[in-house]
Amino acid sequence: MPRGNQYPRFVKLFLLLWMMMASFKSFAQSIPLANAFAHNDYWHKRPLFDALDNGFTHVEADIYLRNGKLIVAHILPMLEKTRTLESLYLAPLMDCISGTSKLASRPVAPITLMIDIKSNANKTYSALEVLLDKYRSVISGYENGVYVQRHINVVITGNKPFKMLKAEQNRLAFIDEDLMKTYHDTLATNVYQTASCKYGKIVKWNGKGEMPTAQKQKLIAFVNMAHKFGKKVRLWASPESELVWTQLLNCGVDLINTDKLQELKGFLLARQGTYANVNLP
Repeated sequence: MPRGNQYPRFVKLFLLLWMMMASFKSFAQSIPLANAFAHNDYWHKRPLFDALDNGFTHVEADIYLRNGKLIVAHILPMLEKTRTLESLYLAPLMDCISGTSKLASRPVAPITLMIDIKSNANKTYSALEVLLDKYRSVISGYENGVYVQRHINVVITGNKPFKMLKAEQNRLAFIDEDLMKTYHDTLATNVYQTASCKYGKIVKWNGKGEMPTAQKQKLIAFVNMAHKFGKKVRLWASPESELVWTQLLNCGVDLINTDKLQELKGFLLARQGTYANVNLP
């Protein structure tokens, strides 16, 4: 045991080692999970960072345009004036990518930020365009007919400004297509990157017993069509169970929509390489 004047030195050494270990733990690189989608990510204690810490590569935020600001909220945006899209997502992501964040390490895979527009589609998108331009250097874009991949992919769902976005030759956002309409609209990554719909529109299975063959075949048909045109598939409001997650992955669904970050992380890490991996590049 240290004695005399050795004690202060021992304490300093202990504190230094503790700080190094704490720093390493905070910045430990999570394995990126290509299938992990954080539904309504802003509901978590640490929006964005809880998802990144668990290896999620897709996060979702609902936004409203209020008094010129893009407020992150599911309902009642007037109560969330300080929770903006920039403060919760874009600025922190920029810090992570630049390596200046004190809360997370640099993502090793592109992050998809899915923005669910709850207010007027065109007005909200106009405000969103101005904000995204501020972070142009790290956001993937459609530039003069060419898709350019960067660190963040922005995909719009909810109230979609389809006509405005489709008419632009230079933009920093894409659209989440209605999976049920994939057969009719075959545009590729110049407009769409994902295709989604409510689980219950295709599958009625509640996760108990065997998944009905007819429902499985129907889902696979929709997935195959979406994949044919370069779109990742997500079903929202699906039952939160490992049995359902397994069947969705086996049917080729790319993104598992969840509120249970740690549970899905554990499931995906345990099952890596055991399901039909049809993720798109």
